Amino acid sequence: MGDLLTGKKILVMGAANKRSIAWGCAQMMMEQGAQLIFTYQNERLKKSLHKLVADENALIECDVASDESLQTAFATIKDRFGKVDGIVHAIAFAPKDALGGDIMNASRQDFAIAQDISAYSLLAVAKYGQAILNNPASIVTLTYFGSERAVPNYNVMGVAKASLEAAVRYLARDMAKYGVRVNAISAGAVKTLAVTGIKGHSELLEMSEERTVDGQSVTTREIGGTCAFLMSDLATGVVGDTIYVDKGVHLV
Repeated sequence: MGDLLTGKKILVMGAANKRSIAWGCAQMMMEQGAQLIFTYQNERLKKSLHKLVADENALIECDVASDESLQTAFATIKDRFGKVDGIVHAIAFAPKDALGGDIMNASRQDFAIAQDISAYSLLAVAKYGQAILNNPASIVTLTYFGSERAVPNYNVMGVAKASLEAAVRYLARDMAKYGVRVNAISAGAVKTLAVTGIKGHSELLEMSEERTVDGQSVTTREIGGTCAFLMSDLATGVVGDTIYVDKGVHLV
């Protein structure tokens, strides 16, 4: 166990189960000494998360589609834990019908949902979370290179991730005055609950692994290692960036 994050309190938003990238980030941050707080969207996801996190007090309900829920969640966190040193935003969603076929057939409603949950939610989290963030602090979000390449079946999620990455840059500019740096990790394809919602996900995972520099897919712990670094004081000079943690897939 290291001490890179000893004394830091970090909020993790989006951990669903032991396979999720957010949990890989959580594991690495805990191993570096961080105290973690987790949000969950609903009771079903709370039950899944509770299998990993025994401390009921560290579990906070939060639906990022609701401003009221966000306000309540951050008020609860402040009451229970005081200020925190970082937020991991690992939240994305698009209706399944929008993750396949021709992108021009995606409905206006499905497109809007993908943008709201996957991109705007980062802005909302920064807005309501700013009051409980220390100075300095760090916000890290998760993206994927489908934001810049036309990955089969990724469709509206790719557009949403492009919006998310743009939001990172603008947030990094505007949050700097509060001592908060904002960055994104472009994670390689990992078999998570989110990925299995994409049509042809098995082929996507296989293609991704073939394109890594060593023929081995990136792991959630490897992604988590970069997250731990970005949350640490070693990363104070990294601002508004998208860091690829995909074993070189984006190079090809």
